[in-house]
Amino acid sequence: MRKDIVRRIFAASMSTILCFGALTGCGESSEGNLTAPQDIATGEAERVKGASYATEAMADVADGAVYADPGDYYEDYNDYESEAEFNTEEYDSINEAGFASVQTSPLSTFSADVDTASYSNLRRMIESGYYASDIPAGAVRTEEMLNYFSYTYNGPKDGEPFGVNAKISACPWNKEHLLLHLGLATEAIDLSDAPDSNIVFLIDVSGSMYDDNKLPLLQRSFCLMVDQLGEKDKVSIVTYASGNDIIIDGVPCSDKEKIKDALNGLSAGGSTNGGEALKMAYDLAEKNFIKGGNNRVILASDGDWNVGISSQSAMSELIQEEKKGGVYLSVLGFGMGNYSDSRMQTLADDGNGNYAYIDNIKEANKVLVEELGANMVTVADDVKLQIEFNPAYVSEYRLLGYENRRLNAEDFEDDTKDAGEIGAGHSVTALYELVPAGADDDASSGLRYQSSALTEEAMNSGEWLTLSIRYKKPGEDSSNLLEYPIGGDRYTENTGDDFRFAAAVAEFSLLLRDSQYKGDASYGHILSELDSIRLSDEYRLEFRELVSTMAEREGAEPESEW
Repeated sequence: MRKDIVRRIFAASMSTILCFGALTGCGESSEGNLTAPQDIATGEAERVKGASYATEAMADVADGAVYADPGDYYEDYNDYESEAEFNTEEYDSINEAGFASVQTSPLSTFSADVDTASYSNLRRMIESGYYASDIPAGAVRTEEMLNYFSYTYNGPKDGEPFGVNAKISACPWNKEHLLLHLGLATEAIDLSDAPDSNIVFLIDVSGSMYDDNKLPLLQRSFCLMVDQLGEKDKVSIVTYASGNDIIIDGVPCSDKEKIKDALNGLSAGGSTNGGEALKMAYDLAEKNFIKGGNNRVILASDGDWNVGISSQSAMSELIQEEKKGGVYLSVLGFGMGNYSDSRMQTLADDGNGNYAYIDNIKEANKVLVEELGANMVTVADDVKLQIEFNPAYVSEYRLLGYENRRLNAEDFEDDTKDAGEIGAGHSVTALYELVPAGADDDASSGLRYQSSALTEEAMNSGEWLTLSIRYKKPGEDSSNLLEYPIGGDRYTENTGDDFRFAAAVAEFSLLLRDSQYKGDASYGHILSELDSIRLSDEYRLEFRELVSTMAEREGAEPESEW
């Protein structure tokens, strides 16, 4: 069965490289023939990671050797087991952080994150038959796995934008350590009370989007979203392939059928000129700008851009400049095989928007219907968190995930430093693994707990740490500061379902990443934890099924790859 999966992937890849003339592009010509990307002919296929046979195959195709049946090329590899070995998916590397000493590094600073793409992408991989060793380490982002799920957090009070929640208890995978669970929650908003929206769908219709889990799924997904928009909201559609087209311009959602007809009329074909289309989308957003409204470009693509402004740095500069004018960018990823996760994540981060991966229509409903208010209405910009640990109670700490969102301590007070955005009804979850310790009177001036003048006070304060939050109100340039001391009264042995579920998700990420800090983590332990709590919604139940699938898959001796 997995060989069939590989053949389907290979067949999809072949459709982008069959040659006709010397044109650059990967879609159908007017005669229905396929054109070959120039980069294939110049050896771009050498980048196919860990697959020498793929390099040989691509070279043969560039030389004009086209196989009638992709399976013919694999006749010597009939036992090939995993689609993960044959793709050009791109992920940023992640350098997993170790434990930091409170004495030398008392501050932990990072940007808030509400992206969820990592979890749904991992679900796709697991359901496609990946073993843990097949999964790129960069695809496993613990913070996005944690933030995929909803938790029962206390909301804001006293006019503040965030409800702050904290619990401390034993660490499930290391009984000598403790686990700190932090949760921020914003107030949800009724869409009928939300500001009017000016939305530009920027849609990749290149040849690489042909597969059912790309453009056809994208069309169904956006139609779901259109049904949720109010009559005063406006939608524009820009498409890009070999050329760029404005399909509709500022159509009010009182005419939803016109918008959905435009979506359903799209078809895939051509190369991927995303950079110029991005400029066009921003121009439309500015043309139809709603003062005080939600002005947003939503990019939907597999991220495989190879014509025009294609470098991440050039696109980042454009997006960062445009967001200053109040137009945000959200990113939806689709597809597999050539998926560029690294590029999609960077674009969303630069554009003050969120990043989700849509692997099925159920996920589209979650992101674009159930969580539409949170994903469309921003309530806090450039949200930064900084934790100062008290050495009287904590010796060492380790933040789980957020590796690509860590900031220097001095960045916390720098209002020019970009950080994450949080929408209405969003929550942010972060876990720290803590090594408890006794008091230590080493001094570090200027800090709450490490100044020599405060050492005795710190020892007697009962405060384990202080959580500081900086955020900007949308449209403002100066940040606001909130501080929340967190003490030993937050320690409990009766943690509740949310704490234990979040810990199980984190433990799963340690196993998928094969972390050196996984301790006693195991699939069996995760399942026992999940079976001892109430799984309150379909997403938590689905998570248990994924863990069970991996437990069964990893428990059996894998067959030979060849």
